[in-house]
Amino acid sequence: MDWSHLFALTLSPLELVLRGTLLYWFLFVVFRFVLRRDAGSMGVTDFLFVVLIGDAAQNGMIGEGTSSADSMLLIATLVGWNLLLNALAFRSPAFERFAMGRRQCLFKNGRLQRRQMRREFITAEELKEKIHQEGLKDFDGVELIYLEASGEVTVIPKQSDKT
Repeated sequence: MDWSHLFALTLSPLELVLRGTLLYWFLFVVFRFVLRRDAGSMGVTDFLFVVLIGDAAQNGMIGEGTSSADSMLLIATLVGWNLLLNALAFRSPAFERFAMGRRQCLFKNGRLQRRQMRREFITAEELKEKIHQEGLKDFDGVELIYLEASGEVTVIPKQSDKT
């Protein structure tokens, strides 16, 4: 058996790096601005979206490449971009705000912040579910609710109202 085909590149290394780079940045933008929220856990449609994007991206990244070496170089490119973005976000607050976003206030001063909720496609029912998960009965026991940059929803109860 000829094992050399497993580790020989079938595409130009430059083409693989460029394909990986283009798709990495495209997916970065999609996930940064489309799939930001997580009002408890990832929904079925969000999960399906991620799986389908991964499958679609695979063809665009690997093209006609078939060897293990093609895949390893492509994975190394994606890992490299991920490490670089994390390092830049760590060193630059401005880049961190761009790459990770800012937290958004969804509830304050006893009122739902409807504009922010519409922008993030979060309903009052989703927030009610989250405050129940935190052991609170209703919005009366809540001081603030934030959609964090990570997509998690944080509920800050009023002092001494936690049941």
